[in-house]
Amino acid sequence: MKKLSLLLLCALLSCSGTPPMKIVAHRGYWKADGAVQNSIASLKAAGEIKVYGSEFDVWLTADGRMVVNHDADYNGLEITSSTFDALRQYPLANGEPIPSLEEYLEAAQAYPALHLVLELKSNYQAAYDSAAVAYAWNKVSEYGLADRTTYISFSFEACRLFAKAGGDVQYLGSDRSVDELHAAGITGLDAHHSLYESHPETVSQAHAAGMTVNAWTVNEKADALRLRALGVDMLTTDEPAGMNYLRW
Repeated sequence: MKKLSLLLLCALLSCSGTPPMKIVAHRGYWKADGAVQNSIASLKAAGEIKVYGSEFDVWLTADGRMVVNHDADYNGLEITSSTFDALRQYPLANGEPIPSLEEYLEAAQAYPALHLVLELKSNYQAAYDSAAVAYAWNKVSEYGLADRTTYISFSFEACRLFAKAGGDVQYLGSDRSVDELHAAGITGLDAHHSLYESHPETVSQAHAAGMTVNAWTVNEKADALRLRALGVDMLTTDEPAGMNYLRW
């Protein structure tokens, strides 16, 4: 019965004129051979399978560089209190050095159809957010990628600063209203998929304000199809190669 319901939902969607969902590879397509999360290999793998976008996480080091990594620490070193050279002593599990933002952006230039989703990790200190936003913004512009980069963060202040600079910005938290985000110039929502399933009106409210809606982290087909039926514009997934059914 569950399988039949899923097939029926697919059929209804295919006839409804619902636009295709945009698929974002979570921390790159890190399940590809030779790739790990937030590696340049995972970025390239996302570009090769031609998904809409590739998400990655960045931190500012103690000496004012920016590295690509999800957690606040790397091999036992706290990134924000460590130097770039200290972090580079330890390779990723696939043998790559931990990428600098510059290396990541340079690699992205080879995939002009790939959208970048830059998540700024924050320590929720105003000085850090200001410096990190400025660094990321300037580097993305320097590498000519401003028109295909979306900025996301759990820090409302970081999102506000990116929006003030004129960026495409999605807020990751669920503690702010659509009206509040829109008033701050933030152009989209980026929440856990459970928010939209429990409060589907959020999607229509965001669209009415001219904002986009992304859901994370969606790995199950049934969840993806329900979100598509709700009108969610894009989803972030650890299974980007298996989401082709969303492209009709």
